[in-house]
Amino acid sequence: MACVVVVGSQWGDEGKGKVVDLLAERADIVARFQGGNNAGHTVVFSGQTYILHLIPSGIFHQGKLAVLGNGVVVDPEALIEEIDGLAKLGVEVGDNFKVSDEANLIMPYHKAMDRLRESLKGEGKIGTTGRGIGPAYEDKMARSGVRVSDLRRKDERAFCDRLKSIVEEKNVLMRSHFKSDAVFDVSEIFDRYAALYERIAPHLCDTSLLLNQAIDAGQSVLFEGAQGTLLDVDHGTYPFVTSSSTVAGGACTGCGVGPTKITGVLGIVKAYTTRVGEGPLPTELRDDPVGAILQERGQEIGATTGRVRRCGWFDAVVVRESARLNGMSGLAITKLDVLDSLETVKIAVAYRDPEGNEVASLPHHVGTLAELTPIYEELPGWQSSTRGLRDYGRLPAAAQAYLERIAELTGVPLVLVSTGPSREETIVLEELF
Repeated sequence: MACVVVVGSQWGDEGKGKVVDLLAERADIVARFQGGNNAGHTVVFSGQTYILHLIPSGIFHQGKLAVLGNGVVVDPEALIEEIDGLAKLGVEVGDNFKVSDEANLIMPYHKAMDRLRESLKGEGKIGTTGRGIGPAYEDKMARSGVRVSDLRRKDERAFCDRLKSIVEEKNVLMRSHFKSDAVFDVSEIFDRYAALYERIAPHLCDTSLLLNQAIDAGQSVLFEGAQGTLLDVDHGTYPFVTSSSTVAGGACTGCGVGPTKITGVLGIVKAYTTRVGEGPLPTELRDDPVGAILQERGQEIGATTGRVRRCGWFDAVVVRESARLNGMSGLAITKLDVLDSLETVKIAVAYRDPEGNEVASLPHHVGTLAELTPIYEELPGWQSSTRGLRDYGRLPAAAQAYLERIAELTGVPLVLVSTGPSREETIVLEELF
């Protein structure tokens, strides 16, 4: 039995979808523990590309169970759209998919307020997707959220009374703070969500109980995170973060599984660094030809937002921070092939502050971080194709040296290398299950 948490170790978009899809073959259950449909996981196999926003990528494997834990915020319309989209592609979503009845719902007012709030911030915007994720988590913590189980028919009267109170407050905010004429109607929301509930009801259960019973029975579970460690609401580059716990500890609270059940943490990193949206990116190659190469070769466009990702050299300071926060036991490096054409490659090993002092760890204040300059270590490139290689020994010596230097600088052993987008284009150095 193994219970492995897969986390992004940079600012998200590291390729977790592909890695989880690959490892799902070896697990019994794949469980998502945080985030919402602001995440986009791309999976490629058999010549077909699939983009998922909520459903764990274990859904593509026969005999596996895909689970959305209580820590996920669920937009029922987006979830049903995803289920229907997969059905059109011939992917079954039935008893192999379960949703926590404790998960909070994204409501219409969450999405409206998310978009309005971001527009009011102007240049100070955070760069949210506008899908209501942050406001839904705010209401969850304020104890004014709506859980999936609230929509059960036997609780209809109590829920209507509670929803009325919530909507009245949101309408006041819309008029007084956001200066919007839009108002929300309790009856319209209730009728719409009651119909949506009927569609997702067959998938609902106590997923914490389900997961713990499975683990106690000797089954293996893969816990799938969204976004990346540096977007964690507590430990990320605040306030340019998401609204949930993206680190490995979030798997315990987001799925209702105790920490003693976790047997390993796999950190996913790109062979370089990217970030979508606002916030600091110390190694960003802005107006640099190499940055343009990474964007083009890496096809760095957000699967959810469609926004071009900012690109930079690999930042070992960031990944060392992630290794510590997550207790990482293994490292998976993706998109190695994107660097194939470069004469030299660089790794940020530390930073230098405006006074010339060396800084070896990540500052917690984004203003301080923005003032720092990366200190780079330069290594020779390999200038030959690594695309599709599945044997570590066949990698060019310079590529091996680059990977091993990353493992050395971050203090985490290398267990997997991705050499292309397809499931098959992977080098597995150590089995986790």
